[in-house]
Formats: sequence, structure tokens, C-alpha cells
Amino acid sequence: MTAIDTTLPTVPYRLTRIGVVMAPEPGNPLEVEGVLNPASGRGADGEIYLLPRLVAAGNVSRIGLARVLVEDGVPVGVERQGVVLEPDRSWERGIGNAGVEDPRITWMADLGLHVMTYVAYGPLGPRTALAVSEDLREWRRLGPVLFTYDDELDIDLNLFHNKDAVFFPETVLAPDGVRCFAVLHRPMWDLSETKADQGIILPAGIDDPRQSIWISYIPVEAVTADLSGLCLWSRHRFLAGPAYPFEVTKIGGGPAPVRVPEGWLLLHHGVTGHIEHAFDHQQNVNYSAGAILLDADDPSIVIARTPEPLLQAETEDERGGIVPNVVFPTAIETIDGVRYVFYGMADSKIGVARLDHT
Repeated sequence: MTAIDTTLPTVPYRLTRIGVVMAPEPGNPLEVEGVLNPASGRGADGEIYLLPRLVAAGNVSRIGLARVLVEDGVPVGVERQGVVLEPDRSWERGIGNAGVEDPRITWMADLGLHVMTYVAYGPLGPRTALAVSEDLREWRRLGPVLFTYDDELDIDLNLFHNKDAVFFPETVLAPDGVRCFAVLHRPMWDLSETKADQGIILPAGIDDPRQSIWISYIPVEAVTADLSGLCLWSRHRFLAGPAYPFEVTKIGGGPAPVRVPEGWLLLHHGVTGHIEHAFDHQQNVNYSAGAILLDADDPSIVIARTPEPLLQAETEDERGGIVPNVVFPTAIETIDGVRYVFYGMADSKIGVARLDHT
């Protein structure tokens, strides 16, 4: 089930680095440990906004709001507009840790809402949670995500930490033919991170413990009846795992998938190096950006992958920071017909790169 086809064609897109668009503001106590890994969206005013992760002392994260400043069609900076989400719920705070982290936002036209997935860093570690907004400023929490039990997998996904969740912008047909909202996520199989000595437990049919991208589904009918149904994910399937040298340690999803002529374009991060305790600031890893193409009609099918990274840590801002050697794509926006990718730089700053078809 986890065999990877390395004979797939490559993805016909490239990333071209533009520069830094946001760095910690001197004297701002909410940003002393970095600004990074932003979500994004277009406001009712037509402006593009970033929702960056703001990290205060002690690795306490909040989600901010910043209008993107554009010159000659190119993002060049931001105007800060405050904080829109704080770790003020019990399940977002633990003893010695707290945070609302690494948001991803998808505009879902069928709902008329921006849907945010984020990491709630609570008492037992990271857990995926959802919030929704009409204007990017006021957010209503739907709560932590729950996973339905799948007897074929013989595993309860609710037991495992999970990150890098992001929704598709359009409904799709699930493999069983049901019209659904689809979401990508990254389960973390080592239960020792929660309870000592439990070790790695894998779903039935999975023989590779490396963290990989999975896809789950939520029937449209359930969400139409109750919006909180977005928090109950089902029909879980392995999507893509590490396949190439730049992602040999693990992979995870990036921005919301983009509909392109070839199918669904998913930017992702690939990791090499050695991971210490999963929730520490890593110092011996390298994060690069790659791409995967998914089938237009069935996004659980991978049709192309990049065997080499589209962007890797090369500049001083990407190589030196809280976690060195990190390029971490999390948002895509279109300006004057050109797509731009916003990405975390060494867990410290936010960069931007242009996305072009080759």
C-alpha cells in the first residue's frame, strides 16, 4: 500500500525566489521568536492578506493579520493589522506549551467561507483544529478534528498527533462516489511522543513509518446539515510518502491545492536529516519545497511528482534562523494573473517566490 511509483512524470512548474516579505518587528514582544508559515486569503476589499504565525517568548504562537503590499504586481512587504487568533482555549494550552500554529486557509465558495486549519498545541501536543471566517478578521472555532474509525485500517487516527492539514477549494467525488469536501493531513505514528514506550503503530497495509500525506473526506450532505460536520473526517487513504532524496525523512502538505490544467497542483515540503523529539526546534534537518500533481477527478491519485526540489534553503534568511535550512511553503495567491507562493524561512521570516509553468 505504501509502495511509491518513482517512474511518474515530473511536475511542469518552477519556483523563482523573490525575497523576504515579513520579518520580526523590532520591539514587538509577540514576534521575538519569529514570524513564519503564513496562511493567506483575499479580503472583501480585494486586498491580499497573510495570516502569519507570530511566535512570542517561550514558543507561544498566535495568528496575526497583515495586508500584503504590492509594487508593480510583486509582493514586497506587509502592513500589520493585529492578531486574529490566540491560544485562549483549554485545548490550545498545556503546561509549558501553548499555541495556535501554522494555519492554512482555503476559500470554499460552496460554503461562502474561509476555512482555516491550524495546529492547536495543547496538553497532549499538536492537534488539528478548524475555524471559519467571512472576512479573515473574525474567526469562529469549530473545534478539534475527529476521525471516524476505519476497520480496514484497523487504527484509530484520533490517537495520533497530526499536522499540515489543508482543504481542497472545491468538492470532489470520494473513491466511493460520494460528493465530499476533501482534506489533506499528516499523521505522526510514534505514540511515544504522547506516552513513553508506546512506540510506532501503523495502519493495516502500511509498512513505512515515515510521516506522509493522507487524504480524508467529509460528505457535503453532513456539512450542509451542520457546519461542525467539517470536523468529522472519514474515508482515510494514504496519498503520498517520501520517494526522492530531498524528502527521504518525511513529507507534508503545503498550501491549499490549486486547480491547474493538468489536475490539482499540490506544493509540499520534503525533509532530510535527523529529527529529534518531534516538538523540539530541530537543528539537524533540511526542508525543501516540491510539487505533486493529483488527478483532477480523483485527487487520491498521484499523476506526477518533482524528483528534485523546486526551492531549497540557499539564502542567508533560509539557512539561518530558529530552525536553520528551512523552506516551508504554506500559501499561494494570484496577483495580476501571476501566482506567488509565500513560505516560511528557517522558522524566522516569510519569503515569497513566483510560481510559473515550465
